[in-house]
Amino acid sequence: MNEFDLIARLTKNAPSNATVVAGPGDDCAVLDLGVPGQLVLFKTDAVVEGIHFDSKTPPEKIGHKALARCLSDIAAMAGAPTAAVVTIGLPRKFEPEFIEDIYEGLNELARRYGVAIAGGETTTNPEGILISVALLGLVKRDRHVLRSGAKAGDAIFVTGELGGSLSGKHLAFEPRLTEAQWLAENFKIHAMIDVSDGLAGDLRHVLKPSNAAAELLAAAIPISRQAKLAARAGSSAKPALLAALTDGEDFELLFTLASRQAVQLLDAWKKRFPNVRLSCIGKITAGSGITLRDKEGVRPLTVHGYTHFS
Repeated sequence: MNEFDLIARLTKNAPSNATVVAGPGDDCAVLDLGVPGQLVLFKTDAVVEGIHFDSKTPPEKIGHKALARCLSDIAAMAGAPTAAVVTIGLPRKFEPEFIEDIYEGLNELARRYGVAIAGGETTTNPEGILISVALLGLVKRDRHVLRSGAKAGDAIFVTGELGGSLSGKHLAFEPRLTEAQWLAENFKIHAMIDVSDGLAGDLRHVLKPSNAAAELLAAAIPISRQAKLAARAGSSAKPALLAALTDGEDFELLFTLASRQAVQLLDAWKKRFPNVRLSCIGKITAGSGITLRDKEGVRPLTVHGYTHFS
């Protein structure tokens, strides 16, 4: 049983109430708590020693990543973060200075985006350091973006470059909060997700609830320099395109909008974000699954991204 099978099993009978606009299955829960003109976003995420970082990782980068992962999910809903609480589990023997430095990395990122660290919990975790962040955010009622709105004929876009994140990006990425809010303010974005588990996996998380399929253009997928260098380094490395499709932890935005707006978006984006790449990588189609078009033709894309427990 993989991560997504388990989530489906655990949430099928989850209780709900009238406050829930969108529950399990999206980047954040969306809640209507009566805030005038606003919906509340609610997100939790965790980083675990040995999975998301190791004992040699600089502590400030551990803290940065712990909060940035949640911020990236708020971005995927086109929201603005407000306040977080932090739970940290520690082995019985730990260095207080190391933990303080973790919090300094977390706090520095929080200050940059106006996030209050409003409390939390400490506990013992014999297996190593575990940090869980629960984050609140706000989004205008007519601007929240779900995964489930992709429509046949939409253009598919992705920000930045993909693949090779383990060379360092996964510890130092900048959440695309500003970019996502700008997108929602200026364009009708049909569906959006952050790329945390790999393009091939996360695109499927858009397609399934949208009851749609996709065709990707291999030549248009923005492959990072790190992925290309790794592919050239030796036969044991992934091909660069495969790395861009499956590596995960890129934390870029993947979104769709009507294809008639594609040129307008690209032109406006270059003016607003000249240092952030934006690529149109394919289109939403009718049916199910993903196909990949390259110089040899069109074929089904069978690879997936990263999945826990698999």
